[in-house]
Amino acid sequence: MRIACLGGGPAGLYFAISMKLQDPSHEIVVFERNRADDTFGWGVVLSDETLDNLAANDPVSAERIREHFAYWDDIAVVHNGVKTVSTGHGFCGIGRRQLLILLQERARELGVEMRFETDIQETSVDEYRREFDMVLAADGLNSRTRQTYAEHFQPDIDVRACKFVWLGTHQTFNDAFTFIFEKTDHGWVWAHAYQFDQDTATFIVECSEPTWQAFGFGEMSQQEAIAVCERIFAKHLDGHALMTNANHLRGSAWINFPRVLCERWSFDNVVLMGDAAATAHFSIGSGSKLALESAIALTNVLHSEPTMAEAFARYEEERRFEVLRLQSAARNSTEWFEQVERYQDLDPVQFNYSLLTRSQRISHENLRVRDPAWLESAERWFQTQAGNPGSARAPMFAPYQLRDMTLTNRVVVSPMAQYKAVDGCPTDWHFSHYAERAKGGAGLVYTEMTCVSPMGRITPGCPGLYAPAHEAAWKRLCDFVHAETQAKLCAQIGHSGPKGSTQLGWQEMDAPLAEGNWPIMAASAQPWSEHNQVPKAMTHDDMERIRDEFVSAAHMADRAGFDMIEIHAAHGYLLSSFITPLTNHRDDEYGGSLDNRLRYPLEVINAVRHAWPAHKPLAVRISANDWRDNEGITPDDAVEIAKRLRDAEVDIVDVSAGQTSTQAKPVYGRMFQTPFSDRIRNEASIATMAVGNIYQADHVNSILMAGRADLVCIARPHLADPYWLLHVAAGLGDREVAWPAPYRAGADQLQRLAERGEGWV
Repeated sequence: MRIACLGGGPAGLYFAISMKLQDPSHEIVVFERNRADDTFGWGVVLSDETLDNLAANDPVSAERIREHFAYWDDIAVVHNGVKTVSTGHGFCGIGRRQLLILLQERARELGVEMRFETDIQETSVDEYRREFDMVLAADGLNSRTRQTYAEHFQPDIDVRACKFVWLGTHQTFNDAFTFIFEKTDHGWVWAHAYQFDQDTATFIVECSEPTWQAFGFGEMSQQEAIAVCERIFAKHLDGHALMTNANHLRGSAWINFPRVLCERWSFDNVVLMGDAAATAHFSIGSGSKLALESAIALTNVLHSEPTMAEAFARYEEERRFEVLRLQSAARNSTEWFEQVERYQDLDPVQFNYSLLTRSQRISHENLRVRDPAWLESAERWFQTQAGNPGSARAPMFAPYQLRDMTLTNRVVVSPMAQYKAVDGCPTDWHFSHYAERAKGGAGLVYTEMTCVSPMGRITPGCPGLYAPAHEAAWKRLCDFVHAETQAKLCAQIGHSGPKGSTQLGWQEMDAPLAEGNWPIMAASAQPWSEHNQVPKAMTHDDMERIRDEFVSAAHMADRAGFDMIEIHAAHGYLLSSFITPLTNHRDDEYGGSLDNRLRYPLEVINAVRHAWPAHKPLAVRISANDWRDNEGITPDDAVEIAKRLRDAEVDIVDVSAGQTSTQAKPVYGRMFQTPFSDRIRNEASIATMAVGNIYQADHVNSILMAGRADLVCIARPHLADPYWLLHVAAGLGDREVAWPAPYRAGADQLQRLAERGEGWV
């Protein structure tokens, strides 16, 4: 087969090598626009896993590459003048120029033809497609091939927010992969630095667009910009200069990183590889890994599948998952750096932890494997901040105080509707359900949304706090929980608004009742869906009456013995219908701007705060993203909403998202709503609870330790296992968690089994 490899970088060269190893009869020509010894990057980072893959594919080139590697095990973070070092991370680096020379030598040995200083134009791409049996397009970030056949590849290019410049230095940073954060008069500037040969290190300088503009980097020459960077990082460079090898570029050589992902990777006999197909942000160092491993994968399928088309399809199928997985991690990492100024006031311990776990590829327990001593010191720091000095328990077991309420740990049983109430009155089902979860060890147990009036119920099975019988039933539960457990109880109170008078959850969700519907109301006469009732647009009298119903429910919750209440202002229910512009179409003082749309919810919140005892905390649940782009509530809006709640003496924000529109397009994943909590906590300076697909102890500890939330809500795992926290504690070897006295024999056995790596079954 005659093959043209467009691009003489690692992807193109290694694919040519791999194909020749499989079948020496292949005629392969590598076309590269630069000279053989040109390169415009500095170092390349690879993992031990990638090295093993290279060795299995071609031991000869793998050994030559390994001989030139610089190895390091530590990550150092310099923040606010404090250098924090953690170990066990396992990186290796090689100069990009050295890597290319080694791959070129190996390709020549195997009979690959290489044509340097051959520019690839859009016209020549089409000529190669006709001349060769196959064309590998490994022509980089600005791929001419991708541009030529854009209608077939359908690239999605997302240009990221920060500016960066790729430099080098003879200050080697040979003890660790080093991140340096420096505060300047124009804002924060940071560097990613790592050694790749005996006397040289990569030194990537990055900053936000406003900081870049304030410095005037765009008007500087490369040397002028480098001189400014040398002054910023002078105390870390120890007299060494910063260097560029991008003199071919005009201006200062600063760029914004483009995240590239193509809908398809092949067209006819052309296939994309490396940065031409997909990019991963440099902050996770996986671009070369993706390229080299993709080269191996494509080579293998070209020799195992019956046709080229089938080989291309299998290549894309096999590699796309890995690419998407790394791009997801890279997106998390990219966004962390884009918002890094949000975290600069964190203690160096927490800042370091946040950086290490930014991509979600490194978890809490993974850090314990890598560097148990550092993680234990970080856990001691966290416990000390929580008022528990001397303890090295995991963050989830740290106490937490809101006003006069002290929780024994940071795990919350999230509100989950049971639909088992009768005429608004909780039943024995509710008593059993909540009592079991309180015995299960969580610090705080929520009720499901408890409605402030019969008309405010979501379904006929929803409980309420609007009749003496309701108060008595809830008091029975509160008395039991307080007498028999250490858990605290929170009553979530709310009004269904436009989503009321609907079927039970295990019937048709959010659909009207077959019969017996009651009238509903909302901010505007906007139905939840075309199948739901059109709600009445609330009058001022309606607003005053419902505000008073919230106050009455709060009084009942206090008399019943609840430790805390939460006002439900999310998920498209009544108060949410005022907040989101998707359903608030009013033209009076309660509609229009965000301040106006918040007016009524804040009237309710202020009235409840005044009625609720001053020593007891008040929470509010919000939808931090309507998942409708800029048509609805955005994360920017959520920060402003949280600031208003903070000013209204709300103690903590329960940060959820969505469920405000049937046209929403949420982006799901593990911990998918936690970024909203993170942003609100660190930008609005108010305590938060994280919710949403959080199901492992690792998730909980990572969220808390990184400062992304103060409490963590666990929902469905608590439906499957009321004793989730007690079981997690046994698995983590934590013997300080309190079990109910009658169950201690079970605790002893479970802890012994856990120590031996065994379970119940």
